[in-house]
Amino acid sequence: MRIAVLGAGSLGTIVGAYLSAGGMDVELIDTYEAHVDALNQTGAKVIGTHEFQAKVKAITPENKSGKYDLVLLLTKQLYNDSVLSELLPFLDKDSVVCSLQNGIPENNVASIVGAERVIAGSVEFGATFIEPGVSSLTTEYTQFKKYAFQIGELNGETTDRIKQIKAVLDLVGGTHISDNLVGTKWSKLLINNAFSGLSAALNGEYGDILDNEYGIISAVHIADETIKVGHAIGISFAKMNGFDIASLEVTNEQDVPTRVQTFRAVMEPSRLLKASMLQDLEKKRKTEIDFINGVVPKMAEGTSIPTPFNDMVVKMVKSAEESQTVPDFNTNIKSFEELIKKHKM
Repeated sequence: MRIAVLGAGSLGTIVGAYLSAGGMDVELIDTYEAHVDALNQTGAKVIGTHEFQAKVKAITPENKSGKYDLVLLLTKQLYNDSVLSELLPFLDKDSVVCSLQNGIPENNVASIVGAERVIAGSVEFGATFIEPGVSSLTTEYTQFKKYAFQIGELNGETTDRIKQIKAVLDLVGGTHISDNLVGTKWSKLLINNAFSGLSAALNGEYGDILDNEYGIISAVHIADETIKVGHAIGISFAKMNGFDIASLEVTNEQDVPTRVQTFRAVMEPSRLLKASMLQDLEKKRKTEIDFINGVVPKMAEGTSIPTPFNDMVVKMVKSAEESQTVPDFNTNIKSFEELIKKHKM
């Protein structure tokens, strides 16, 4: 099996290292030339909760050749149209593209490469890019080896090819086949919408949202909008670590204090996290906001479900992108305060 890791950043470097060490024929593909050079010269180095180094083959996108049997898609969704169009000549009719991106990219990926080629995937471990050739594993190592990926066919079937891809990814870390991977990705989207989106829109860590009255109530409403829209298009939200994500739906205003308490308990271990979208704003880069909070209003089109809180997050992040600044927490939280008061009327 010939494998491409398309987007060899923090996660892709680790994936490529373990696959290469496991004897797989794998190419790490990335646009960052200094990173590609370092990978070829000194190998992929993993630090953090585990130290490991493996010899790998890395190339820039224009040097792709032949056909890939399996493509692990780890680029940002921002670039899917161009990245996937350029990939097409290197796919055979039986090639598989495993979408491991944030958000819900599968429909877009399928529209370009063909639905029959697509399986859905979810990365369950964290990593930080340190320098060319070096990535830090931030998830505890035994947990990583136990639970690194979820994968699944779009129709939920357990096929021979999904079993084969599980065997490949098990070389990296524990890989689990799901019969509701789309539901899993929507559950993760909900958390990203509520906390990564607000982290970027307000310029704060998750803890800043948890500790602010209007921040945490806004998170509750963002989650509620995501659940309502998901249900409207037939999504069955998957449980996360045994927790029923769909139970966060708000049926009336009296539910909000209880949902606030639940969010504070569930998200407390993540209070030091800062959204990668906020880090993008700090570096004056475009974010994936259209593929995170932006998914909800887009999917709500044609329904009667309002999405003002997700709309507000998108508006604020796009404004910061355009002005190449980072948001001001004290200024932007006032807009959410006003939205909450209006919502109660």
